[in-house]
Order: sequence, then C-alpha cells, then structure tokens
Amino acid sequence: MTETDQTRKRLRDLFDNQQLAVLSTHKDGKAYASLVAFTATEDLRELLFATARSTRKFDNLTAKPHVAMLIDSRTNSIADFHEAVAVTATGTAEEVSEGARNVLQEQYLQKHPYMTDFVTAPTCALVRVKVDCYYLVSRFQNVVELHIGH
Repeated sequence: MTETDQTRKRLRDLFDNQQLAVLSTHKDGKAYASLVAFTATEDLRELLFATARSTRKFDNLTAKPHVAMLIDSRTNSIADFHEAVAVTATGTAEEVSEGARNVLQEQYLQKHPYMTDFVTAPTCALVRVKVDCYYLVSRFQNVVELHIGH
C-alpha cells in the first residue's frame, strides 16, 4: 500500500468514526468557527454539511467561500497527546445545486439520519466543500499533506 493509499485510509477511518467537524469561515476580516455534522464523499474530494441559510456561517461562506474544516479523534484524555489525530481540510464551499442535491443529501443522511427534518426543510442549505488539501497531523508533529485534484 502506498503512502497516499495509507493516508486516504486513515482519513476515511477518521471520517467514518467522527460525527462533527469545526468549520472555519471569515468575512470582513473576522474569523468565525462553528460545529457542523459532516460527511465525506467516497472519493474524499468533498466534505458535506447542512446549515440554515440564515446563519452567520452561511453568510460568511457565501461572501468568502474559502474555508477550513477540522476533524479530530480527541477524547479529552491524556492519551490524546500521543494517540489523537487531526486533519485540516482546506477548500472552497458552495451550496449544492438542486441537480446534485438528491444524491448528496441521501449520502449525508445515511450518516446523520436524525437530521432528516432539518436537512429537508426549505430553509436549509446543503453545502459542499471542494477540498484542495488535507493536512493530517498525528503525535502533534507528524504532518502529512494530501493534495486533491479537481
């Protein structure tokens, strides 16, 4: 297995086992962070989350679509200093178009079925982050970069 394949497997395992990510947006020179329930597409090219269109995060990413998402395995224990991994995904966010929404919404709801009412509401946007790069950090200093081509 190549290093790239190993990194993809580590990412897939992490994404399959974590429900939440921290989304970082910015607007007017001010940064903003939010917890979002997320999922990744099978090819890892995109991360998906849902949000009401009335939120600050949606306003921010509509104005400035460059975002970062942090997904980690911490358990808030001392063992995290040696065992936790974290990945930062950087990319461009956009609301999923109506044409692609059904397939991606179904994939999102497979991981988060309890969010059906929220995600299917007309006020909810399904957002995709087209990932440019993943930065996978383990042991607080071992960093592996995986660049994603679109």
